[in-house]
Amino acid sequence: MVLTLAALAMPSAASAQEMLDTDPNTLPASQDPRRTTNGLAQTPPMGWNSWNKFACKVDEATIRATADTMATGGMKDAGYQYVVIDDCWHGARDANGFITEDRARFPSGLKALGDYIHARGLKFGIYSDAGSRTCGGRPGSQGHEYQDALQYARWGVDYLKYDWCSTGTRNAEEAYALMADALKASGRPILFSMCEWGNAKPWLWASKIGNMWRTTGDITDKWSGKYNYSLGIVTIVDRNEPLWPYAGPGHWNDPDMLEVGNGGMTATEYRSHFSLWAMMAAPLIAGNDIATMTPETRDILLNREVIAVDQDPLGVQGHRVAKSGDSEVWSKPMADGGRAVLLFNRGEAPAAITADWTTLGYPAALALAARDVWDHRDIGMLSARVTRIVPAHGVVMIRLRPKGGAKGS
Repeated sequence: MVLTLAALAMPSAASAQEMLDTDPNTLPASQDPRRTTNGLAQTPPMGWNSWNKFACKVDEATIRATADTMATGGMKDAGYQYVVIDDCWHGARDANGFITEDRARFPSGLKALGDYIHARGLKFGIYSDAGSRTCGGRPGSQGHEYQDALQYARWGVDYLKYDWCSTGTRNAEEAYALMADALKASGRPILFSMCEWGNAKPWLWASKIGNMWRTTGDITDKWSGKYNYSLGIVTIVDRNEPLWPYAGPGHWNDPDMLEVGNGGMTATEYRSHFSLWAMMAAPLIAGNDIATMTPETRDILLNREVIAVDQDPLGVQGHRVAKSGDSEVWSKPMADGGRAVLLFNRGEAPAAITADWTTLGYPAALALAARDVWDHRDIGMLSARVTRIVPAHGVVMIRLRPKGGAKGS
């Protein structure tokens, strides 16, 4: 059993009764005893989002081509489900206040586009904002939450990414709870992705409001560092990793969408990026042009053994368990009783990195079956420790299983 900070914070029976006896209107939105989860995202969501590659240059042809590639190119079979249109799809509101699509960009309309996506066995995602305007300057949902949720349901939307631009002095917990309630009232199951950038610490209050919440500012296609409001992947990792106790089935820490294949990093760095996201039980939302991706990018995004680490039904977010200089060991408990272990080298030269069994919570003498999930190779039975040479900015990911444990996909 893994004891998390969330478990430690659960109210006692007496305090729970006091909560039930309290007028719900005096409680913070997340602590209303009538609030329930939507039951979605029992494993981290997987899909694709238009923003990292296309930003505001998004249109119907791009989305259709992406859906076609996801359905026929192996991504759907590997677990990717959601095709998400990010900012800049919006038109004006109609005379009754309902949002419309930009028909110059989406001439068939979003209902028809959603039908096209669904016909390929995929799910349809969309974007809005808790403020008066989106980050791209289109109409936001503030003051129109129930109307917008109803419109999304009419269009067959399955996923809403909800941003945080132009919100003024608005309270984040109130704003996200309001849209969560509107989505439920729409009558359609819609996964709720909260994109508040972590400023209001949603991991402390949003487990019954959203299915995933951003923990940092936007990602950029660089190894590390801060660039205005964007962060390199290692910088994001260091902000997201300590939040591991707050993640679990139905509610996930979101370190932002993947940059794999967008050209700003090496193949080694992209393998590290994908591996770290999988270890952190992060949503795996591709952000490249999948219709034209290279075989190298495809091999990273479709590595089913790494995906299986991310999608493990136990739902524990992995975290750093040892560090020496630029060398790190990460561990993620798995449903089969084993561990996913990441040997991570931040440095500029190859390094030998060792994971000791005792650091991973195992007896030193225990024999474990080891498999390298990037080489797709069984290493054999090991005791006490595993050591590997890890390339600069690289990783080695190993599945450790007790004798008789099932192999991954």
